[in-house]
Amino acid sequence: MAKKQSRRAGKDGWDNTLGMIIRNERTHFIMGLVLSIFTIYVGLAIISFFFTGAADQSQIENISLKTLIANKVNIRNWTGIRGAYMANVLVNRWFGVSSLLLLFFTGSAGAKLMKCKGISLIKRFLFSISTLIWGSLFFGFFFSWPDTFIYWGGEHGIKLAEWLTVNIGAPGTILVIVGLFLSIAVVSNSRTMPLLYTIFTFNWLKLPSISFRRKEKEEEYDEEEEEEERPSAAPTTPIAVSPPIVPAPSRPSDSQFQITVAPEEEEYNQSTTPSALRDGRQELSDRTLEEGDDEFPADMEDYDPRLDLSAFRSPTLDLLQKYESGERQVDFDEQIANQRRIKQTLENFGISIASIKATVGPTITLYEVVPDAGVRISKIKNLEDDIALNLEALGIRIIAPMPGKGTIGIEVPNKDPQIVSMQSVIASKKFMDCKYDLPIALGKTITNEIFMFDLCKMPHLLVAGATGQGKSVGLNAIITSMLYKKHPSELKFVLVDPKMVEFNIYDKIERHYLAKLPESDKAIITDPTKVIQTLNSLCKEMDDRYDLLMQAHVRDVKSYNDKFIHRRLSPLKGHRYMPYIVVIIDEFGDLIMTSGKEIELPIARIAQKARAVGLHMVIATQRPSTNIITGTIKANFPARMAFRVSSMIDSRTILDQPGANRLIGRGDMLFSQGSDVIRVQCAFVDTPEVEQISEYIGKQTGYSTAFVLPEYLPEGGSIGSSDSSSIDLGSRDPLFDEVARAIVLEQQGSVSFIQRKFSIGYNRAGRLMDQIEAVGIVGSADGSKPRQLLIQDEVSLEHILKSLK
Repeated sequence: MAKKQSRRAGKDGWDNTLGMIIRNERTHFIMGLVLSIFTIYVGLAIISFFFTGAADQSQIENISLKTLIANKVNIRNWTGIRGAYMANVLVNRWFGVSSLLLLFFTGSAGAKLMKCKGISLIKRFLFSISTLIWGSLFFGFFFSWPDTFIYWGGEHGIKLAEWLTVNIGAPGTILVIVGLFLSIAVVSNSRTMPLLYTIFTFNWLKLPSISFRRKEKEEEYDEEEEEEERPSAAPTTPIAVSPPIVPAPSRPSDSQFQITVAPEEEEYNQSTTPSALRDGRQELSDRTLEEGDDEFPADMEDYDPRLDLSAFRSPTLDLLQKYESGERQVDFDEQIANQRRIKQTLENFGISIASIKATVGPTITLYEVVPDAGVRISKIKNLEDDIALNLEALGIRIIAPMPGKGTIGIEVPNKDPQIVSMQSVIASKKFMDCKYDLPIALGKTITNEIFMFDLCKMPHLLVAGATGQGKSVGLNAIITSMLYKKHPSELKFVLVDPKMVEFNIYDKIERHYLAKLPESDKAIITDPTKVIQTLNSLCKEMDDRYDLLMQAHVRDVKSYNDKFIHRRLSPLKGHRYMPYIVVIIDEFGDLIMTSGKEIELPIARIAQKARAVGLHMVIATQRPSTNIITGTIKANFPARMAFRVSSMIDSRTILDQPGANRLIGRGDMLFSQGSDVIRVQCAFVDTPEVEQISEYIGKQTGYSTAFVLPEYLPEGGSIGSSDSSSIDLGSRDPLFDEVARAIVLEQQGSVSFIQRKFSIGYNRAGRLMDQIEAVGIVGSADGSKPRQLLIQDEVSLEHILKSLK
């Protein structure tokens, strides 16, 4: 029995080692290199065949390769006997000159194995096969000359052309050749269909400027060409740049290299007041406004939310650092030694196993153990400390059983852990091609796969971990992921930083991505009292958005924005484009200690209702205790990220199960959504990398201010709600007349409008609004809704102003 188990274990160990070698990236690179060298060799043989084939023809024709090598025949081909023989087979016996397309595919396969990007083997295989058959037929029909040593179409092309000629005649064969050529051209290049459309409709005058619009979106056709044509649709704004930042396109007349704001963007208004909504360069026609019709003209283009910042460019990959330690290869000796130690430890306690295999990750290796029949799982689970002692590991984690598998997982830290760089995650094909609304790339799993999720589907995230275990790096990874994927018009952040040092590196992107209260000087919130006001303001924003969704008869913000973009919702009725708003709170425990229920209540409201209107929350704390993460918070935050914590109680608080106390730190974390728990090595993004990204975005043209949240008026009133009898109209502000005229002309009445329009502080703007309300130009404040305008024309306004003099 012992011999059988020993043989079985030896066979399993060999199979695991062979599997690791086959899956190794270095093995793939060597295979690709060998295939590429072979492709070059065969290509040289075919090229030499065109020059030396006449001399070698009589010696290699109808003679086996073995005979040629045995007789040591003198061959003039550059690649020797084997090369001459292969060239003769490929060109004369097979597909003729078109055989070179086989080399195109084999070369692509070699490049793919060497991890070259931008290569689709399926597309290149289909293109090579179809063009190979067509080329063989073409050359076999038109170039079948008897007095030459080269069969240009090969025997395949000659016989196929003869068969077609016998069955459908020479004209039919020509039509088949032309039809196949056009079919291959249509599939290979999207410009072919517009060209054929123009030719077949005899529209010769418009041939140089072809315009063809498909009814169905074909995303796989020339996506790069669409991206190149898009910036040319409208003139863009010059942007001050410095290496490695790529400058945005500028007008030919711009001679100075400086930071400027386009005239169209200087007065762009991000106010949430419906009447203040601007449509930029996509304004309604004068005819529509004069007639009072709230419907759009049928020929009006779709609304483009990115148009106001059309010159904006997402951060480039060279801003992120690529760490050399991320390229280290698997230590096979370590894996085999750990397998033996695990097996020996279990056998010492009377537990026999059927097999064991390893899956290597960046920092953790997962050993999947299959116990023999009759072994209790609890016996293996109780040996956690004994296995860690024998492996000399920092700490192991046993998953018994593994979900969806008939195995028991033992996670062991690697002796030489790798650093998962944010650059490798952002540059991955999975992240670049994802279609998530709010994509977040966290890092890599144990199987070295990129771990991503859509924040819109979570819809809120709770992050916990002890000090120094990677929590702040994880928050930076979340923000960086969305900065690389979303345009400023589509996403806004509300950053709460009680520690005052974590998020201050993002202050440079205030006019692009941040949101704030009207009276705030800075968008990054550090004052606990401001946090309460901001959260209550977000609740009002949530309620306002729900009102708009109800009027539009839609259920979520994505459907609402789709309707607004396609001109099915009118701004004249108060509708507006709604960007996603992500609230990120760095140290939630400190806020609970200082404000308590005042903080928890608006957070609970947002967590319960805000998903449908595009408001999402990410809350982080280093104290995952029950008095910080209450039942109300946990119930509304189904997605959890747990870095290493100090005790099993904290792990149960954040994940509802142990495990986070067994992590090794430095970005090692557990991600839970429901019952599934995934171990992930968080991507590392250093502070200098985040600073470079912020500088890159900050140097580009932005909006005039940060995204303005609704005005929050606490109970008891505030500026703008005082009694009109206490206002001294004899000492009016010098800007009173000018502000009153602007309010009547623009038909807007809010403190934030006066601030933006006249570039004054909140206190002065509030006093002006009190004076204007006192004389009866606007009504009293009504929460986040715009004030009612009591004066509708300039004539009535002038009478009021004259009466005050």
